[in-house]
Amino acid sequence: MWHITNSVRTIDYHTAGEPFRIVVEGTPEIPGSTVAERRMAASGTPEIDAVRQFLCQEPRGHADMYGCFVVPPDDDGADFGVLFWHKDGYSTACGHGTIALGVWAIETGRVRSDPTGETAVTIDVPSGRVVARVTQVNGVVIGVVFDNVESYPIARGVEVETSRGRASVDLSYAGAIYASVEADTLGLSVTPDNYPELIAVGREIKWALNDHSLARHPSDARLSGVYGTIFYDDLGDTADGPHQRNVTVFADGEVDRSPCGSGTGARLALLAASGRLAPGQTLTHDSIIGTRFLGHATPAPDGTDRRGILPTVEGMAYQTGEHRFTLDPRDPIGTGFVLR
Repeated sequence: MWHITNSVRTIDYHTAGEPFRIVVEGTPEIPGSTVAERRMAASGTPEIDAVRQFLCQEPRGHADMYGCFVVPPDDDGADFGVLFWHKDGYSTACGHGTIALGVWAIETGRVRSDPTGETAVTIDVPSGRVVARVTQVNGVVIGVVFDNVESYPIARGVEVETSRGRASVDLSYAGAIYASVEADTLGLSVTPDNYPELIAVGREIKWALNDHSLARHPSDARLSGVYGTIFYDDLGDTADGPHQRNVTVFADGEVDRSPCGSGTGARLALLAASGRLAPGQTLTHDSIIGTRFLGHATPAPDGTDRRGILPTVEGMAYQTGEHRFTLDPRDPIGTGFVLR
């Protein structure tokens, strides 16, 4: 068992209901020349990973906790880098976290900002370089637009046998690979009443496809594998574009309370390629708890062959508290546990 000898200080936010814990003091030294290299080092080094467990697991966290280590950027083109983590490890992308980091960077003065206007916070993440465009009015943050990496469809109609019958799955990439399934095709809907069933079937689909050849990233094996299953309800169209409600079951059974920032990019890629989302239209994307992101897609400059897009997602994050966590060396629970 690895013991945490120093206190760890965090500032916590939520983005559309999904938690995000930013470590501002006590991040261990993580080797690597890039964020992608540091992600691999963190996951493979027990004394570093113990800090993630300490902050994610009970009694300081919970099974659906999310957060990050702030690290140096890959080069001078970004303001900072970040390693995203959850109870099962380290993710390659996190849209709701990027939105929270944008708010944090402006509210703490980490990035110099325009108090009445838009400020770009540029962040290196394991899947590439992303931007949180933060808008303020009279020094108060009122909204964030998350610019994700190029996103694209991978495959449609992939059949997966589940405990609720055969699922037709669409795969797409948006910093991570997601599997999309229309919920009612499995007799489900995206509502809290179906929460346990959505988790169970979401895990089945993820693990059935995680090692599939379609889930291999074309140029970076570190981005391979299915990160999450997105169940969606199609709610028709607004005057501006499609309206959907979704829930993303990611990692090993974790549930995103927000409409999922990177997952929204994955949905935008599929909707744009199918013609459902025309240029200039908006995806109104609701979560299982009723919170909302707005998504837009523009064609990617080099996306002709794979019909790639550059997704943008509008949302907002709010601070929920500041914490200083410690570990009593006498505590037999140590870095914690996960009950689910």
